Amino acid sequence: MNEQEFGFETQAIRTQLERTQFQEHSVPLYLTSSFVFEDAEDMRASFAEEKDRNIYSRYSNPNTNEFIDKICKMEGAESGFAFASGMAAVYSTLAALLNSGDHIVSASSVFGATHSLFINYFPKWGIETSYFNIDEPETIESFIRPNTKILFAESPTNPAVDIIDLELLGAIAKKHNLILIIDNCFATPYLQQPIKWGAHLVVHSATKLIDGQGRVLGGITVGDAELIQKIYLFSRLTGPSLSPFNAWVLSKSLETLAIRLDRHCENALKVATFLESHPQVNKVKYPFLKSHPQYEIAKKQMKLGGNIVAFEIKGGLEAGRAFLDKIRLCSLSPNLGDTRTIVTHPASTTHSKLTVEERLAVSITDGLVRVSVGLETVEDVIADLKQALS
Repeated sequence: MNEQEFGFETQAIRTQLERTQFQEHSVPLYLTSSFVFEDAEDMRASFAEEKDRNIYSRYSNPNTNEFIDKICKMEGAESGFAFASGMAAVYSTLAALLNSGDHIVSASSVFGATHSLFINYFPKWGIETSYFNIDEPETIESFIRPNTKILFAESPTNPAVDIIDLELLGAIAKKHNLILIIDNCFATPYLQQPIKWGAHLVVHSATKLIDGQGRVLGGITVGDAELIQKIYLFSRLTGPSLSPFNAWVLSKSLETLAIRLDRHCENALKVATFLESHPQVNKVKYPFLKSHPQYEIAKKQMKLGGNIVAFEIKGGLEAGRAFLDKIRLCSLSPNLGDTRTIVTHPASTTHSKLTVEERLAVSITDGLVRVSVGLETVEDVIADLKQALS
C-alpha cells in the first residue's frame, strides 16, 4: 500500500525510525548529546547543512525527529520543530517570525501565559497585539493594520471552550497576506487539522492530550516548511528543544491517541449532558452540545467535541472554591488532557492575575469551572461532580 493511503491510527503506530542492526520492534532511546562524523569533510558538510543528519541534540535527535514526523503526517504539515514545552513552542514560533514594529491580531480568548506574552513582553520589543472578540468574527478585519503580520487563535479556547471558524480565519489570512497560527492543543490532530482550513502553522502543547498521562512536558509547531526553517534557525540558537527522552515518550503516546480521544470525548459528552441538567449550574459549554453557541462550526471542523467541559456554578467565586474543596475523586491540578479527570477554577488559579474586566472579556466568570474529563468510569466522575455540587 502507498503510505498516503494509511489511516490515522496506522500512521500514528507505524511511523517509526529505521531499525538498527539489533532489529528492535520498539524504537530505542537515543540518549546522546551529540553525534560523531566520519571525517573532516563530513563534519564540514554537516554544519553547512549540505547533509540532512543529526549533529547535536539541541538541533535534532532521532527520537525528536520521529515525533515531529508523526505530528506532520497527522496535521498534513510539510515540516516541524519540537520544543521543551507548549509555551516554548508558542514563544519561539512568534519570536522567530516577528520583528520590532510588527503587529499581531489575536482572539482575546487565549491561554493566560500567551496573553501575558502579548501584553507584558512583546511591547518591550515594539510588537503590539490587538484582540478581537471570538463572538464577533465579523470585526476581525477592522483590527488589521498595514504592519499586521500574524493572525493568532485557539479553537477550542482555553478555558471557556469557545469555537472559532477556522475556514473564516484562513480566508482572512489569505486576503490580507497574514501568517495564520492556530493553537490546536485542545483538539489534537485527531479531532481537527487547521492546515486544511488555511492555517500556515499549528502549535501544540504536547504536555496535554498528546502525552495523555501527565508525565512529560513538550511542545511542537508544524506547518509551512519555509516558516518552520525560520523557527528552526531561531530555536537552534536559543535552545528550547525537546529532550530525546520526552520525545520518545510522546511518540509512543501518539500510538494510542485516537483510541484515547474516542473515550475522552464519549465521557466528556456524558459529563456535559449531566451538568446541563443540574440546578446548581447556570450554563455549560461543550462543543458537541447543541446548546453551544458555535455548535455548527464545531461539527464542521472537528471530528468529536474534545475532553474539556466548561460550566458556570451559581454563586460565583466562593461557590467555585467551595466546589473544589468538596471534590473527592477528581484531581485539582492546572494540567489537562490526563487519563485522570481534573477540575480547575480559572478565576482563582490559572487566570487569577487577570483583572475582573479582562477575565469577563474572555468569558471567564467568577463561577466558571473547567473540567478535563479523563478515562475513568464516567459514572464515577459524574457521581463526584454531583456530590461536590450538592
